[in-house]
Amino acid sequence: MSIFERYLTLWVALCIVAGIALGQLFPGLVQTIAGLEVAKVNLPVAGLIWLMIIPMLMKIDFAAMREVGRHWRGIGVTLFINWAVKPFSMALLGWLFIGMLFRPLLPAAQIDSYIAGLIILAAAPCTAMVFVWSNLTKGEPHFTLSQVALNDAIMIVAFAPIVALLLGLSAITVPWETLLLSVGLYIVVPVIIAQVLRRLLLARSEATLATVLGRLGPASILALLATLVLLFGFQGEQILAQPLVIALLAVPILIQVYFNAGLAYLLNRLTGEQHCVAGPSALIGASNFFELAVAAAISLFGLKSGAALATVVGVLVEVPVMLTVVAIVNRSKGWYERGLRARGDV
Repeated sequence: MSIFERYLTLWVALCIVAGIALGQLFPGLVQTIAGLEVAKVNLPVAGLIWLMIIPMLMKIDFAAMREVGRHWRGIGVTLFINWAVKPFSMALLGWLFIGMLFRPLLPAAQIDSYIAGLIILAAAPCTAMVFVWSNLTKGEPHFTLSQVALNDAIMIVAFAPIVALLLGLSAITVPWETLLLSVGLYIVVPVIIAQVLRRLLLARSEATLATVLGRLGPASILALLATLVLLFGFQGEQILAQPLVIALLAVPILIQVYFNAGLAYLLNRLTGEQHCVAGPSALIGASNFFELAVAAAISLFGLKSGAALATVVGVLVEVPVMLTVVAIVNRSKGWYERGLRARGDV
């Protein structure tokens, strides 16, 4: 493990501080960067995500994609968690914590809006960042790519009905431009670029590809850290202005992440799936597509709404929390595989 990966939690903490400081010291610069967007997708962040995931996608041999069917159990578990468990468990947690336990501590007029934002956040499974988490757990890259592509296809038709059902709305406006542009920017274009580069390098030799991938590894981590600085720079004012609200909204999000990741991980173990699939399955099951969630909340409830703030909290906790899930998955690999051997699955 590289020094970047070994101390990634420390770098993340420093980036949080640096991002908030940047937003306070140079608000004009941060607002300018935040304004560089199309259909509510921030282009500088998209560029950094490319730098994060393209080296990981370059490792994928599409000729081996036909083998992904043997991981049908992992795909089934992840789909179950993403679409049958996560949105509904978040609705329950939002009602319990925000609607009841924390109600006296929150602005009464925003209670329903906060819950709506949490539901919107949970209804959008993560896309781009999952490649980072999968790489850190040595996850099966073909499974990860296939699962993300399948989730994207389902999200196009299922996101609006699920959110509408849980919010009790008769109709919902889906930010289709944001959804389709995000899928294109974070999946289609990086895959094309990565595969073109892979073929060009393999035309020289496999050693050339391995050398280039080794050099790009630290660049991916640096892009992750730069993304964090920008995200926390964009939201620093919100964090400083409403720290109690941020902390309270984070509680159901944290519980949901660990619950869904743990459930996916255990279900994969019970069904006999390999650890290299169970890891990314748990991470995909727990993380959120926060770009879409923020855009949907803003389009439905407004920029200053409680719903928008709730989705922003999802952005704030996503990376630090998912890093702890990555650590748990890596450290429990021995326990996981002992269970498979006991069942005769290894």
